Amino acid sequence: MVGTLTDTLALTGRNLRKVRRVPEILFSVLVSPVVFVMLFAYVFGSSIEVPGGSYREYLIAGTFAMILSFNAVFTGIGLAEDMKSGIIARFRSLPMSRSAVVLARTASDVLYNVLSLLVMGTAGLLVGWRIHTDVGRAFGGFLLLLGFAYAISWIMAFVGLTASAPEVVNNASFMVIFPLSFLANTFTPTDGFPAPLRVFADHNPVSAVTQAARVLFGNIPPGTPEPTAWPLQHPVLYSVLWIVGLIAVFAPLAVRRYQRLT
Repeated sequence: MVGTLTDTLALTGRNLRKVRRVPEILFSVLVSPVVFVMLFAYVFGSSIEVPGGSYREYLIAGTFAMILSFNAVFTGIGLAEDMKSGIIARFRSLPMSRSAVVLARTASDVLYNVLSLLVMGTAGLLVGWRIHTDVGRAFGGFLLLLGFAYAISWIMAFVGLTASAPEVVNNASFMVIFPLSFLANTFTPTDGFPAPLRVFADHNPVSAVTQAARVLFGNIPPGTPEPTAWPLQHPVLYSVLWIVGLIAVFAPLAVRRYQRLT
């Protein structure tokens, strides 16, 4: 256990130091979120109204959920690049924990996501987003967003260790995460969706995490009708169930996949 922790910390530091050689990572983590916040706030914000509230406050939780889901792709691409460069083969020849490489990759991406949240939160405050609840509930909202991103990272870790090239991870992730982010209540309520899409959107975990963040940040306008779908009536519980379930399934799959690499 101590050996696994030591190896994980060492490899997490190695992943973070990689930023010096690949500064494009910082652009994706720090600059892209600001662009998305500004773009959606001033483009969608000028044409969509939320009865009784501010669309920019409604928007920010959805932007948080979407960007953190996109950031999870770094986990898969990073592992695929390490496999392609041969460093994974080198790690496997060393006397180190078999799970440390995957644990370190997901842990370093948590730190990237914390930075991303700080930047997006600051950008959100500049465009008019405010938190109307207490510190504890606000902290719970950020923690839930980070937990969801961590769970998605384990899916991407499994994909990264299975794919034949980093480009495959990028394309495969885009085909899954993009529709999940947009067939949800990320930017607009699901009330106007066609019936089949609305059922999907109401049960989409991205919708639940977004709704939970809005509730915990106090960004649900007064008088907003109660959601009819159970996942959106209990978004925090539904989100936690998804987070626990995804980690319980994909963490063992990713570690086992790493152990069986040749």
